[in-house]
Amino acid sequence: MALSSTPHQFQVIQSLTEIRAQDWNALLPSDAGPFLKHEFLLALEECACVDGNTGWQTAHLLVRSSDSNIIGAMPLYLKQHSYGEFVFDWSWAEAYAQNGLEYYPKALCAIPFTPVKGPRLLALPGDEKETIQTLLVTALKSLITDNALSSAHILFSEPAELTKLTEQGFMLRDSVQFHWQNPGYQDFEQFLAALNMKRRKNIRRERAQVASAAIHFKHIPGLQATQSDWEFFYRCYANTYLEHRSSPYLSAAFFQKLGEVMPENLHLIIAYRNEQMVASSLLFVDKLASAAFGRYWGSTEFIPCLHFETAYYQAIEYCIKEGIRTFEGGAQGEHKMARGFLPTTIQSAHWIADAQFAKAIERFLERERAGMAAYVNELEEHSPLKSTTVLL
Repeated sequence: MALSSTPHQFQVIQSLTEIRAQDWNALLPSDAGPFLKHEFLLALEECACVDGNTGWQTAHLLVRSSDSNIIGAMPLYLKQHSYGEFVFDWSWAEAYAQNGLEYYPKALCAIPFTPVKGPRLLALPGDEKETIQTLLVTALKSLITDNALSSAHILFSEPAELTKLTEQGFMLRDSVQFHWQNPGYQDFEQFLAALNMKRRKNIRRERAQVASAAIHFKHIPGLQATQSDWEFFYRCYANTYLEHRSSPYLSAAFFQKLGEVMPENLHLIIAYRNEQMVASSLLFVDKLASAAFGRYWGSTEFIPCLHFETAYYQAIEYCIKEGIRTFEGGAQGEHKMARGFLPTTIQSAHWIADAQFAKAIERFLERERAGMAAYVNELEEHSPLKSTTVLL
């Protein structure tokens, strides 16, 4: 696809194997995080987590210069459902169906199964960056109309990108996550001292309960993780889905692949009772952005409070030790506030091709936004912190 008003050429590719890793990664800001890397997205394809029969069809959008160099891109998928997105639009699809219209396939710009904020309009740094980002949005809208798709959705985009998107008719939708912030704690006790008495006592009680079960932990950097470590982790991860009567989105081969191609961004936490492994969690780490992302956890048996210790408290201790400023524990979960996490509003952008449906969804989003703001205000009134003092 090409736009007549610009010398740039636009291309939709069905696999990241069609471009070199260095060409894609050159488009990423230094603090873009691990999930936008060519290695991560290609592993999803190669291990059949997307494409095939998954309902995720790869359709990455590229911008090429007049001499065919890649100067911009958008991670893009055609979706046949709304699973694995963490921004729920099932009611929109139902409304389409009730009116005899097809909502799927839709275009989704996002990181599959990963509710983490980051850049979505990727462009080489320089004077043309903003122009390329605007052209990407224009090309996306053309892709929707030319192929009679219902809509385009850009999830968890950066604030500066959201401004460009609203200028081109995208509607914003709020969602809430819970993030842990490190103002410079020296150790876990100093973190506890920043909490109110109720939360502090609760965390100490939970940690003591795990310790009384003779549980200890091993932290394994990705560069040191063995195949058996990954096999045990996957057993735990899959068991979490099994307990919820569901099937895991990601495969054992995917995690093994990540351990090979981007181990520097991975950190395993494994819980032992005596010498027997009983639970595990995985952190993705971006030290340039001073951020860690807790994505998956699981156990082979139920031990009270083991989830909180393995997925939260051990990760917080790791972040304090490494001087990491932000720990994102995944989507949703008010229970995280009792463990020192604070509510954070993040936004997604949505463009609906049908004008009548666009107006209806816009009214829905206005009502939802007001309710979400009230919800966040109520959450903030129950902050686990006893003060907002910043440590130096």
